[in-house]
Amino acid sequence: MRYPEFLKDNGRIGFIAPSFGAVTEPYHTCFESAKKRFEDMGYKTVLGPNVYADEGVGKSNTPQKCAAEINDFFLNDRSDVIISCGGGETMCEDLPFVDLEAMAKAEPKWYMGYSDNTNLTFMLPTLCDTAAIYGPCASSFGMNGWHPAVGDAYRLLRGEKLILTNYDKWEKAEREDQQPLDPYNVTEDFCMQIGKGADRASFSGRLLGGCIDVLTILCGTRFDKVKEFNQRYAGDGIIWFLEACELNPMGIRRVLWQMKEAGWFGNAAGFILGRPMLFDEESFGLDHIAAAESVLGELNVPILYDVDLGHLPPMMPLISGAMAAVEAVPGKLSISMRLE
Repeated sequence: MRYPEFLKDNGRIGFIAPSFGAVTEPYHTCFESAKKRFEDMGYKTVLGPNVYADEGVGKSNTPQKCAAEINDFFLNDRSDVIISCGGGETMCEDLPFVDLEAMAKAEPKWYMGYSDNTNLTFMLPTLCDTAAIYGPCASSFGMNGWHPAVGDAYRLLRGEKLILTNYDKWEKAEREDQQPLDPYNVTEDFCMQIGKGADRASFSGRLLGGCIDVLTILCGTRFDKVKEFNQRYAGDGIIWFLEACELNPMGIRRVLWQMKEAGWFGNAAGFILGRPMLFDEESFGLDHIAAAESVLGELNVPILYDVDLGHLPPMMPLISGAMAAVEAVPGKLSISMRLE
């Protein structure tokens, strides 16, 4: 696994928009605030041509132009690290035009984003053997008073924090009067559950995962090289970190079934499952935990549910491709990452 150099003092932060750009609200306000904050901290900000574009379907621009921006920032000396402007809907359409072969040979760069950015944070380790950060997009850095999770993402990008612990509370819903730069509305206590009623879980392996809404689209395509990845890292075992955006419990069940039947979980050492966006929904009497348990339970590996990961903030930033040791007891989670 290749690990890029971490962000240094006065370094260059590149912003690209392979999915949504920073053109509509609240994303524009949040991005402008984040950009200014990084500049005030001494960093140079470098913007791709699609950051303020609104020409695509479900993303900033056409697949060809979005891919050209990706290629330019990864293959040329535009910046030291890259942060995505936001999530979106159709970043998968960029992939046929992304030069993944050249990216696998080029000097690696950190790329950070989540949700639709799974298309890159998953492809980089599985196709290019290059680690990536599944973490907040640019807009989160614009909030007034960084939540500790945002601070953790920044420190991870600098290589200063590789051991992460859960946060005390999470945001189930924004306040009715929530403004773009307001901090998270954290009202709910951390509610992680350990599978099969265990009172603790301890496991290690190589981190891999992302948003399952995206992963199900990639599964079975020519970009699906997970079996080969499992073989390359057979001695490590894979810790799957997964979270859902628009899927209800039955949708989660179907997607996990697809991934399992495609052979993705053949080398699974454990699962870290984030709180789904549709947290309280049920389907045919199943909540999201029962839906996942019905598919993953038979693998007989540790499973953690409702972790700080995904679309209901805060989220722990994780290095996709890194080795990790996970320790969990009721009310407490620790993930220690290693660049091996």
